[in-house]
Amino acid sequence: MLTRREFLQATAVGALAVSCPPRLLGAKYDLLLKGGRVIDPSQGVNRIMDVAIGGGRIAALERNIPVADATEALDVRGKLVTPGLIDIHSHVQDPAMPPAHCLSTGVTSQVDAGSRGADNVGDLVEIARSAPNRVRIFLNLARRGLGGGEGELLNFENADAAAARRAIEASRDVIIGIKARLSRTVAGERDLDAVRRAHEVTVPLDLPLMVHVGQTASPMPAILALLRRGDIVTHMYAPPPNGILDESGRVFREVREARRRGIWFDIGNGRNNHITWEVAERAIQQDFLPDTISSDLTAPGLTTRVFDFPTVLSKFLLLGMPLEKVIACATVNAARAVPAFNGLGTLRKGVPADIAVFELRQGDFEFVDNLDTKRTGHQKLVASAVITGGKRVR
Repeated sequence: MLTRREFLQATAVGALAVSCPPRLLGAKYDLLLKGGRVIDPSQGVNRIMDVAIGGGRIAALERNIPVADATEALDVRGKLVTPGLIDIHSHVQDPAMPPAHCLSTGVTSQVDAGSRGADNVGDLVEIARSAPNRVRIFLNLARRGLGGGEGELLNFENADAAAARRAIEASRDVIIGIKARLSRTVAGERDLDAVRRAHEVTVPLDLPLMVHVGQTASPMPAILALLRRGDIVTHMYAPPPNGILDESGRVFREVREARRRGIWFDIGNGRNNHITWEVAERAIQQDFLPDTISSDLTAPGLTTRVFDFPTVLSKFLLLGMPLEKVIACATVNAARAVPAFNGLGTLRKGVPADIAVFELRQGDFEFVDNLDTKRTGHQKLVASAVITGGKRVR
């Protein structure tokens, strides 16, 4: 990173100017990102521009902002500059997968989706409040969350709406929704009851419900019929049984109708029975693309199938999605899907300066789905700088 002093020295400005403190020289900005390809789908921006930061917020998005206007400048020529990534499905309860790691890959905001329930959410609340990035929580409908075992709703008494409401009311600053896992191994035959029970919490509190689908007892149309505007379906490209495709491989009419009703469809890459190349390709070929892309990253996922959020995004470049749409799924669309992130996912003037800078590497890169089926892509996003709240953290 160039300081303003170093820039002036490099351009042979006189000794008097160099010796003056930057603020006395009239620097308008704290930090300037210079010469990158800015991709901000919220504003339809995809071109070479400069981004200026002042007071922790975006101060200007323009071409050819003078370096002398900033206290510090970062040369990002040849790189992509995007809003900070928003990962709406991750898991940060494990000390081996801290929010700081996610931040280092460009994730300036994220949701822990269901790691903890009402009985044990306290440690996760503290993690969220002390995280270096913006971490929020979807409380698991089951009282002990994932800590209650793989089948946390097989004993349906664990789906305690009153306990969930109490937990949310005690931590409204960070608990922003409910997560319900509906797979047969988790909820048995009571997946529809789980949706109804979760709505006993989310509807009165005006919060979103995220449902984990794939391999459910009930068919997808029956689940979607119960969902409300603003609810989120994660693992949208899960393999059969009871995914978004019918027996002939066509996207269910009810799936498209649900999207029109305001239901969000999210990826949740994860590791187990959540996404296959075949289902993803069939849906994309029928123009049923994700609204949001998320990682479902856990500590084990750091070394298998997921790795990090930019790697998950790169899979969708392999699948043929345009770069701008991929970035939208991890920025502005994610902010719209999670009301607590309203106004983020953008580089508009005045918003918090959460920014990710990426190399878009060219070459041959191996990617895998949840069946460990290998495919080779030719582009990969790799974070090279991250700024949150106007401060560079990488």
